[in-house]
Amino acid sequence: MIIIKDIPKIQELRKLQSKQIWGFVPTMGALHQGHISLIKQAIKENDVCIVSIFVNPAQFNDLSDLAKYPRKTEQDIGILEKEGVDVLFMPEAEDIYPRDFNTIVKNLNLSDQLEGMTRKGHFDGVCTVLTKFFNIIYPQTVYFGQKDVQQLLVVKKLVYDLNYNITVKGCPIFRDSNGLALSSRNEGLTLAQIRSAAVLFQSLLLAKKIVSKGEKKSAIIIAKMEQLINQVPSIKIDYIAITDVVKLEPVQDIAGGVLISLAVYFGSIRLIDNIEIIP
Repeated sequence: MIIIKDIPKIQELRKLQSKQIWGFVPTMGALHQGHISLIKQAIKENDVCIVSIFVNPAQFNDLSDLAKYPRKTEQDIGILEKEGVDVLFMPEAEDIYPRDFNTIVKNLNLSDQLEGMTRKGHFDGVCTVLTKFFNIIYPQTVYFGQKDVQQLLVVKKLVYDLNYNITVKGCPIFRDSNGLALSSRNEGLTLAQIRSAAVLFQSLLLAKKIVSKGEKKSAIIIAKMEQLINQVPSIKIDYIAITDVVKLEPVQDIAGGVLISLAVYFGSIRLIDNIEIIP
């Protein structure tokens, strides 16, 4: 595996391999089985699998959250080598965002829904860093997990709007044995909290069951989910939302496919999850 930190060096390598099909898996490190599932697919479908590890400061609206984000570089490198990744790109923040950097790439609609309501500027940071990565790496395919489903939709719109010749692939959520969606943030949970966090997926399955029995009112479904989640006193609900699957706009009465999304806090650890439901 080639490890590259300098932007000119990765650009030079890409030029040398201009005829190769590159599949790109952008990450912020602290790799888990969810990341590995993306990497395996990228290796299978491309000539070259490139993974980035970059804890992107521009997508954090809370500096303390940025500071405590898990960093496990040596462990991550071992995982990537074991999986057979071809290239690891690990740029420094000052190279991605030099002192005179003052450009933002912004989605005007999708980024204001769900996560955008409580994490102001988050998707500006995501769009900006991915635009830079796409211009540096020139991948043909890029892979994202569906746990961050809003991010997936934002990236697809970014690629479409800016005319990138890139295929964006969304891969299924990878879950623990109790249903908890895997996340690098899970590193901060105690074993007891991990067990308790099973209630998140249980609440999504409850919503699916309620819809299957004919309930169409979003407010009733959300209330039932809240009732279940609030049985765990250490959990604080940030939001539960039922939206359409394209624009992520709130749905009051379910008439077609919807996305049910939630975000909760375990202390200072924030977890998200979602499920798509087709009545």
